[in-house]
Amino acid sequence: MFERFTKGARSAVVGAQQEARELGHTVIGTEHVLLALTSDSWPDATRPGSAAPGSARPGGAGPSSAVPGSARPGGAGPSSAVPGSARPGGAGRGTPDGPPSAVAALLSEAGADRQRVRAAIVAHVGDRSAEATTLADRDAEDAAALKAIGIDLDAVRAAIEENFGAGSLHLPRPAPKKKGIFGRFSAGSSHIPFSPRAKKVLELSLREALRLKHNYIAREHIMLGILREGEGLAALILAELKVDTTRLRADLTDALSSRAA
Repeated sequence: MFERFTKGARSAVVGAQQEARELGHTVIGTEHVLLALTSDSWPDATRPGSAAPGSARPGGAGPSSAVPGSARPGGAGPSSAVPGSARPGGAGRGTPDGPPSAVAALLSEAGADRQRVRAAIVAHVGDRSAEATTLADRDAEDAAALKAIGIDLDAVRAAIEENFGAGSLHLPRPAPKKKGIFGRFSAGSSHIPFSPRAKKVLELSLREALRLKHNYIAREHIMLGILREGEGLAALILAELKVDTTRLRADLTDALSSRAA
């Protein structure tokens, strides 16, 4: 499925990972996907966690947070090219990808701009970024202290994983201090998995593309997937912000149609 994703759609998935990480959450939910779609720019490749879904994690440790089915045959990463950008039947060759600001603008017009969506997420789930930063700072301090006495922590980790296998240093996650209604909590792990509902949204984005007879998946299709899923935290936030989802669905469809014309 993932090979159908345009550059913009992939950036939304990467962005969702970044949003979850920066909020200190250890599950990528529908709300993080929604928040990523409110961004009017591509994810910054220099930020933590900006590796494309399906790419190997540093040191090969642990499972990746890639969307299931994203690997290409032979183990190669997903291609950045969008196969078959022409619409089925040859009915036009519109550009599959619009600018990232296109969906963000529609959401903003509907009353779900980035600031309001993020505030709603924090209200429901909390912002644990300070806790995550503290843990990262402690790791850096420990590494510096060991280096001062001639111990290279990265080299030690690499040697242990070489002898005992990738992920051997990963301890079980500690019990969460607090768990909200949607189960987002902060725990000591660098791996951030997609929630079942977030995975469902990505699956539904494919269904929306097929419904519209598109052989690619753009950011608009992902947003349509959120609307179609309709039960996750993203849907609740849209309802709280009084977004007219019927009109938003029509606007998203029109945007896709205009590019394919």
